[in-house]
Amino acid sequence: MARSTTSRRTPDTATGDARAATRQRIIDAAKEEFAQHGIAGARVDRIAKQAQTSKERVYAYFSSKEALYHHVAEQELTALVEATQLDTADLPGYAGILFDHFTARPDHYRLITWGRLELADDADATDPLQTTIARKIDQLGDAQRSGLLDTSWDPVDVLALINQIATTWAGQPEICAAAAQRAADTSTAARRAALVTAVERLFPRTS
Repeated sequence: MARSTTSRRTPDTATGDARAATRQRIIDAAKEEFAQHGIAGARVDRIAKQAQTSKERVYAYFSSKEALYHHVAEQELTALVEATQLDTADLPGYAGILFDHFTARPDHYRLITWGRLELADDADATDPLQTTIARKIDQLGDAQRSGLLDTSWDPVDVLALINQIATTWAGQPEICAAAAQRAADTSTAARRAALVTAVERLFPRTS
């Protein structure tokens, strides 16, 4: 008796869909693994197990553990850039947006930090993060020329200070633990308000 082909897809389509699904599972598993263990501590066999595939299949998609990290980090940095657009007329608001992003995605902060620690010598002026930094520095320079920002500041210092203040709590979990016990107001909203106020005093809103 002839078999029904109503729900069957062509072999090429099925294979393509399966490959795409496997690749995405690898990427998702790698995000968790790198955020938790860093690059040196991450294990491809754990990534493969979490992705429900084989170690060999991971290497079929990504030539090395470092190549997989770079791919994942580029995706995460792209998401960060899209979620945290710089408004030079409201730098305190920008700091608040950064705080919100890393509060919601502590794994994202850890993933990026591992790369900074372990791949410090691999900085490339053409990579997406460096391109984004250069663009934001140019935006701040334009704001100075437009009278929106104090010209006594170097735009590089402005960006560095804002980023550092905005990630104060993401980068200091031990102080977060102390704040949860000893702060006059232990809420996340209070931590956010403090850093936004700090940026406001340095770089007041002009909007």
